[in-house]
Amino acid sequence: MRRDKGAGGVSGRGAMVRAAALLGIGLLGIAAPVLAVGGQGPARLPRIGFLSPAGPATSAPIAQAFRQALEDVGQPEGRSVAVEYRWADGQTDRFPVLAAELVGLKVDLLVAVSTQGALAAKNATRTIPIVFGGVGDPVGTGLVAGLGRPGGNITGVASVLVEGSAKVLEVLREAVPGTTRVAVLGMTRNPAIGLGLKELEGAARALGVKVQFQEVRDAEGLPAALAAIARGRPGALVVFPDSLFFAHRARLVEFAAKQRLPAIYPAREYVEAGGLMSYGANFPDLYRRVAAYVEKILRGARPGDLPVEQPTRFELTLNLKTARALGLPIPQSVLIRADQVIR
Repeated sequence: MRRDKGAGGVSGRGAMVRAAALLGIGLLGIAAPVLAVGGQGPARLPRIGFLSPAGPATSAPIAQAFRQALEDVGQPEGRSVAVEYRWADGQTDRFPVLAAELVGLKVDLLVAVSTQGALAAKNATRTIPIVFGGVGDPVGTGLVAGLGRPGGNITGVASVLVEGSAKVLEVLREAVPGTTRVAVLGMTRNPAIGLGLKELEGAARALGVKVQFQEVRDAEGLPAALAAIARGRPGALVVFPDSLFFAHRARLVEFAAKQRLPAIYPAREYVEAGGLMSYGANFPDLYRRVAAYVEKILRGARPGDLPVEQPTRFELTLNLKTARALGLPIPQSVLIRADQVIR
């Protein structure tokens, strides 16, 4: 039977196409987050500015953990939120410019990685909410008024650089018995470095260990710093947490191997790159906690009312392949404490 295709009707096939199209539009409307403004239909997605001290490749573990965490808390990137990434590529002096750029984009929230990144974000805005991660001493560096009530427009998750510094040296000394001289590589532009070094030096005196602190001001100064450490011929090396070192972790691991120098690093990513051992917070887990704060703020919580979190668990990671290459037998007391052993 022939149907009229005039103004009052459509063909059977045309009706099916039209119905499918209408169904598709309806499903899109259900799936997309509706942030309606005055009943004018779907508004733009909330935008998060993500300020990282390293480049996209070296920051991949952190960025991926953050993206997955956003998904887990019901804020998937691209569907519920949009993320504007800015990478300092190891040049922390770029932080103020990058933070100002994100503020100029009128993002709804800033995520700042590292102490320097968080300070740059705080200096760039007093109104946009800020969530930081990987900050050594939020109170001592002036980021927040207190851990329980940060105040202002900022909160986040600390990395506990200060309290963990002494433990790092204790773990290293246990893994490499008899060590009496230790080189410490630290970034002087990191505001928390002085507090962490003071803690470590106190532990060194108690253990009878002499500390040789080697400062680095920027990426250009890293080769000279490593050369100075080599000339000092220490028995072991401690690398302090810093975004610059994380970005150059492969280079640091290669240096330690060439010098046959037992080294302890602040994160397991160094050990996965071939480093001997690490002791510190799990950074992917830390940024999962950052994402949880992001979700709370997007739902209306005030950052200044959200207590700063501190890691409650630290992980010890060992690379036995590297230990064998160094001719270093790892004591059983250290092995049984390890959270991850790379063989």
